[in-house]
Amino acid sequence: MRFLDVERSSKILGIELIEGKYDYEGWLNSVRGLEDEPEKGERCKVCFDNRLSETLKLAKKLGENRFTTTLLISPLKSQNRLLEIGKRLQQESGVEFIFRDYRSNGGVEKQGRAVKENLLYRQDYCGCIFALKDQRESQDKFMDEMISPINRQVLPASIEEKIDFYRNISKKSKIVKENFLNYRLLKGKVSIKKEVIPSYFLFYSHSKREKISGRIEYVSDEVGYLNREGVKIISLEKLNYFANSSFKTVSEIDLEVSQEVKIRNSIEKTLFSLSIIIVLDKIPTEKIDVEIKSKIYFDQKIVSINC
Repeated sequence: MRFLDVERSSKILGIELIEGKYDYEGWLNSVRGLEDEPEKGERCKVCFDNRLSETLKLAKKLGENRFTTTLLISPLKSQNRLLEIGKRLQQESGVEFIFRDYRSNGGVEKQGRAVKENLLYRQDYCGCIFALKDQRESQDKFMDEMISPINRQVLPASIEEKIDFYRNISKKSKIVKENFLNYRLLKGKVSIKKEVIPSYFLFYSHSKREKISGRIEYVSDEVGYLNREGVKIISLEKLNYFANSSFKTVSEIDLEVSQEVKIRNSIEKTLFSLSIIIVLDKIPTEKIDVEIKSKIYFDQKIVSINC
């Protein structure tokens, strides 16, 4: 997401952009043993060393006599550490390291205004997974940045949704935030006689209990009602009717979250339903075992408005 902004900004400013290699496995090996280091600690030093060294190599390859880093504007990074590494590399190579304190004299405020005026993505954490983990734990916030569904569905406030948002945003738009109740399904499984069968859990299916067993007590309008925990079962044929789709098996289901919510509202008698609703190829007559683990949490998402 940050790269998309760099790419867009480079085009606006008429600057040639050279994309560096993203060696995630190499980085993980280089910071092994430093996972619990705090922000601005030794793990950051390893990262700075690597990034500035690679920048210097490219500068020399291009015949440039100066180099610098955008990390200097980040309030989360140690400017003294960056200056120390930059000056060392300068002495070793003879290529000048440009150091500026961009944060002083209202620099942070200027950055904030530039972000809003140019509709830029502003990340509120370091790109490092270990720093993100510590920050989310201190905020008591669910780390949904690290979750993507198996079926590649674009989830609300997900990285995928944000990438799509910034790829298609209009220059005439303004970015605002909206509060909403978000959801992530961490585990969903249905078994009959200990054999797992294909199933699809609709968005917002939630229960405090992770294991539920029962039988279909009755069927009404092609919706089966389990005699436990308000679980409802609908057949694939019923889902196709609601979604105006033609999926041949449960494994083929490919719906947007908004479609799933509409289907849920068509089945439930309340707009605030968190009942478990499961799609199966057909409504079973045997006892079924349901395993579910999900997360409901307060969240914010970005939207654009035309002004």
